[in-house]
Amino acid sequence: MRIRVVLDVLAVLVLILGAGGNLAAGAWTLPLWLPAWLGWTILVGSVVPILLRRWWPRPAYILSLVMTAAAVPIGGPVLAIAVVAAGCALYTFVVAHGTRATRVGFAAGLVGVGVIGVVVPNPSSATTVNFGASALIVGFALGIAVHGRREHAAIERETHAQQAVSAERLRIAREMHDVVAHSMSLIAVKAAVGNHVALEQPDQARDALRVIEETSRETLAELRRVLGVLRDGTGVPALAPAPSLDDLRALAERAQQAGPAVDLVVDGLTELPGGVGQSVYRIVQEALTNVVKHAGAAKCRIHVTGGDGEVAIEVLDDGRGGDAVPGHGLIGMRERVAVYAGEFSAAPGETGFRVFARLPYEAPVTAR
Repeated sequence: MRIRVVLDVLAVLVLILGAGGNLAAGAWTLPLWLPAWLGWTILVGSVVPILLRRWWPRPAYILSLVMTAAAVPIGGPVLAIAVVAAGCALYTFVVAHGTRATRVGFAAGLVGVGVIGVVVPNPSSATTVNFGASALIVGFALGIAVHGRREHAAIERETHAQQAVSAERLRIAREMHDVVAHSMSLIAVKAAVGNHVALEQPDQARDALRVIEETSRETLAELRRVLGVLRDGTGVPALAPAPSLDDLRALAERAQQAGPAVDLVVDGLTELPGGVGQSVYRIVQEALTNVVKHAGAAKCRIHVTGGDGEVAIEVLDDGRGGDAVPGHGLIGMRERVAVYAGEFSAAPGETGFRVFARLPYEAPVTAR
């Protein structure tokens, strides 16, 4: 804003010095019937709308039309300055208020210039009308273009903001589902086991309670991490690191405590970008949750393979198979894969059920 004001001041000085210098040098003269002081007043007053237009667009435009009407009988550089100022003021008026609010003012300016240019005696009626109308039309057209561009930019910003909010809500919902569904499945299974053997096999019941306790604590920590992003800024949440490829071993061990024997194999991978590693973890977590809840499997094999800028995940169990049950878990896995434009499938295999995902990614650049 400050730079624009400086440019306006420079433009005003150029116009005043140009017209006033020619007048003082005798390159052109005021009409004989016009007092010199009044001519100079109209000349200086004609540039005032340029200085006022950024703060008061409507009053500046009205003032420019008044000064244009006063300059018509004089003609010459005085009229030229007044018309240029009117075009600049109309441009700012349109940009600030849009075309609907400025159509009446634009039409009134055109009619006023035309009527005054014909009715009021002046050096050249044709020049007055043509020049005045051209300046107003150019100012109005430029104002429409800039106002439309700003409206479009504002709509795009609002759309992007809404998309960002929706994406964040989806991410949080997905994280919440992955954390709660997996952990509660383990807790439910071990609680059922503990309840079943509580009297006859108290040692197994205590083991089940221990698993429930550990899983509950880990789940609470995960929930605090996920819910930390919902803080309103009054406090800084202590966030734990997001789960990654390194946490797969602990995940497999926890799932194995719920019943099935889990065999985890990781080939060709030492590290992954943070987002990819977290997606791999969550996909394996959800697949294991479905194995524990639905498959009734005795064994489950997890194979995570990396190489050539992609990572492949295969989770295969020996359970009862059957068609995949639509739910948030499969939807969440599919969405995570879609983020990386990868490949996903979940269907019965030769034995049991098979979940497969492939996530391409750009390998991190190593600094030299």
